[in-house]
Amino acid sequence: MVVGRVRRARAAALIAGAVTVVGAAAGSMPVQRMAKPLIVPALASGLDPARDRVLLAGLAAATVGDVLLIDPDDDSALEWGARAFAVMQGSYTYLLLRRGARPTLLDAVPRYVGWAVASTLLAGRQPAVASTLTGYGAVLATTSTLSARSVSRGGDRRLIIGGVLFTVSDALIVFRRLFLTEDRRRRAAEAVILSTYVAAQVLLVEALASG
Repeated sequence: MVVGRVRRARAAALIAGAVTVVGAAAGSMPVQRMAKPLIVPALASGLDPARDRVLLAGLAAATVGDVLLIDPDDDSALEWGARAFAVMQGSYTYLLLRRGARPTLLDAVPRYVGWAVASTLLAGRQPAVASTLTGYGAVLATTSTLSARSVSRGGDRRLIIGGVLFTVSDALIVFRRLFLTEDRRRRAAEAVILSTYVAAQVLLVEALASG
């Protein structure tokens, strides 16, 4: 019964995600407005409200972030979306720590170096949003570091891959803002951003819920 509920939730989230990706690639804001807010609630429908309260709180914040970030070029919405996602990442960090995850230097260094590089680029080229995105990036780097425990030490592959995909997705947001100007390329980048985001959420949520 529980397995079936989780599978249905995953399928619904992937369908909503696929429609959102198509909408982003086509530059259709109405399609994204219809489908994107359904991705995370679909995933949440597979959780146990009594057992997964922290995870559900994080997903509620992620839903707010998804709605705010439907237009990725609205600076004010981007900042508030980043704050909402910081709450979500904080919930993931708490759950990872509760599972016994601890940062290692090998896992932390590349993630925080990447965060420092992105923060420096944002400060130089996008100062209006740099401080908010830098703060969010630090929280993301922490979550990704904690999710990176090797399988040989009892880690869950879904956590490892999900953490990497989330980092890739958010790194591409920075790349898109800083380096892409042609509309077709920006739409293609947004489709990749959303694809990696949906995959990351599915992997992380199912792994954290099963812990």
